[in-house]
Formats: sequence, C-alpha cells, structure tokens
Amino acid sequence: MLEFKQVELADKAWVDALVAQEDSPSADYNFGNIYMWDQKFRQKLTRVGDRVIVMPEYTDCPFFAWPIGGGDLLPALEALRAYTQARGCRFALRGVTEGHLPQLEALYPGQFSVIEDRDYWDYLYDAEKLETLTGKHLHSKRNHINRFMEENNWSFAPLTSNDLPSCQAMLDAWMAECGEDERDGIDDEYAAIQRGFASYDALGLQGGMLHVGNNLVAFTIGEPISSDTFDVHFEKAFSGVNGAYPMINQQFVRLIRQRHPQIRWINREDDTGRESLRQSKISYHPDRMVKKYTAVWNHV
Repeated sequence: MLEFKQVELADKAWVDALVAQEDSPSADYNFGNIYMWDQKFRQKLTRVGDRVIVMPEYTDCPFFAWPIGGGDLLPALEALRAYTQARGCRFALRGVTEGHLPQLEALYPGQFSVIEDRDYWDYLYDAEKLETLTGKHLHSKRNHINRFMEENNWSFAPLTSNDLPSCQAMLDAWMAECGEDERDGIDDEYAAIQRGFASYDALGLQGGMLHVGNNLVAFTIGEPISSDTFDVHFEKAFSGVNGAYPMINQQFVRLIRQRHPQIRWINREDDTGRESLRQSKISYHPDRMVKKYTAVWNHV
C-alpha cells in the first residue's frame, strides 16, 4: 500500500529529477509550486518507480495530480486506483493535460470520464514576443511602458535574497491596498510568497525588482520548469504606478532570456476563474494554453 509523506524542502532533489523527465510546460508539476502552496493544499508525496505522486489534503476522498516522471505509468496508476478503492472512493486525477489523455485512454479504454478545468489552464507566451511586444495587438502595452519610462527615474535589477526584506515590505503595503472585493485567494497567495521568500535560494527561485527612484514599486519571482519553459510564479506592482505591471513583466522576460537562452515559452500560470485576472492574461494574447482536465474513474 502507498505511503505518503508531507512535502519537505529536502524532497526537492529527487522531485526535480522526475519533473525533468516529465519535461512539461504545466505549472502544476514543478517543486517550487508544490512547496510554496503547501500551506493551502497540504500536499503529500510518494514515489512509484520513476513517478512522483502528489496528493493534496482532502476531507473524504483523495484525488491526485498526474503521476510525474518518465518511468512506467501503469504501476503508478494501478497503485492509486487500489488506494482509492480501499477507501470506497472513486479514483480521480487532476491537472491532466492534453498530452496525458491519449496515454490514459491507451491504458484504460473508455474507463475514465474527462472534465475540462478551464479555470486552471496555463497561459503560455512566446518569450521573444513578450519581451519585444511587437505587433498591433500589443500596442497598448508598449504605450504603457513608454509612458512609464518617460515619467519616472526607474531602474530594474535581479532580485537576490538580500532584497527580500524590501520585497516583504512592499508586499505588505500591496496587501493593504487590496479592497475586500479583491481579496479572494489573496491570503493564500500571500502565504505562498512568504514561503518562497523563506527558502528563496534553496528553491532556486529567480526574480526581478523595479524601482522608481529609491522606491520599490514591483517585484516578480519564477523559475525554469522544463527544457524550454520558464514559470512566473508571482508578480506584484503598485496599481497607482502607471505602467509598472507591463514594465516589470517586460524587464523580467528580458533577464530570463539573457540567463536562459533556451527558454522559448513563458508560463504565466492560470487565472483560477477570476474575471479580472483572466482579462489581464488575455490582453497579452497568449500563444498557447496548457489545457487541463480532471479524469474520473467510471466505477467505484
């Protein structure tokens, strides 16, 4: 029977090795997200062969992320099916991508019902286009950046662990600006960012900071998650500073491309169904979406 353990920073090395085998652009699989969001999801891990299985905390019946890795898939799925059946529950997988669906159907023809999870699709952008913002449809983004540059004495710099106290102070000020109608999910994100700050170097996170004069007005944090994809985990800017969001976005992508020439795609993660966030991500005209599904076993 499977034995799950609470996720710990010491798990990073072996999980990273299996994530590299998966080599997926999905934001669900990298250790950074698994670890940083643990206060909300209380995720547990186990390993079957060369597959890592993530199980978020649940009330009655468990569900699982897609078994991540490059080893034989069937033993991992069979172990999960037995685990749920022993509890009288229906086997369910979440974060299943379009690439996974044919694998599931080949192993279990007609045995799963598949449900589209639109709120959790990741937005992927061509890295070069996101830096240059070329094209008519991104004209307004260039205008915001040009105005920001004209109006401000600004500077951008990589974010190091020495800068985290300043980022924490800015994050607290940013939180204080959020109205009640904007706070849905914000407290969980705040906890995730703090968890990232606490283990910034150990997690291998990378970031950038945008200053106006001596004032920090924006910061962003992410990490490479596959051979050609960089995941932007968090991006915060003061809304009262016109152009700060598009500016930090562009400058960070420029830094990413300098550090990681192999990166072709920027994953800016999902919108969780929040309409304002969805419109913001759509306004950058994503080049691809990582479509995700829940697959539910048709039998108890």
